[in-house]
Amino acid sequence: MQIRFRECDWFDLWIWIEFSDFPSEREKQLLDELFNSWFLLGKLGGFNAGNLQVQDTGLDISNLDYDQDAADDGMMSVMHNMSDVEYEDAWARCWVDLGTADAIALDILINALQQFSQDYVGVEQVIVGGQNDNWRVDT
Repeated sequence: MQIRFRECDWFDLWIWIEFSDFPSEREKQLLDELFNSWFLLGKLGGFNAGNLQVQDTGLDISNLDYDQDAADDGMMSVMHNMSDVEYEDAWARCWVDLGTADAIALDILINALQQFSQDYVGVEQVIVGGQNDNWRVDT
């Protein structure tokens, strides 16, 4: 699966997915669920790279002293909006307003899409940002 980044506007971002084959209705449902779950986590502030206390601790998290004050003091990191996933031929696209979510949101989405590609329908490429010459966005 190839990952490409074009010009990116954090508040007006298209994500394009090209499949190796036409996705079935079940595969489309799964991709819709993937995007909806990702957006819900983002809407609830889950992609806040400023508060990665467990990740930053390392592998041994036994008896971790989680600093709730530090978590409360951080800047809000929430996504603002997302369209439904649209499908045309072997392509899917989704528009998002990433709001104040951190870039880790895109890493997590790409990781999930890589596993989706392995387990369900193959994904040839994911393009983050810009226009798709095969399927233009009305501006």
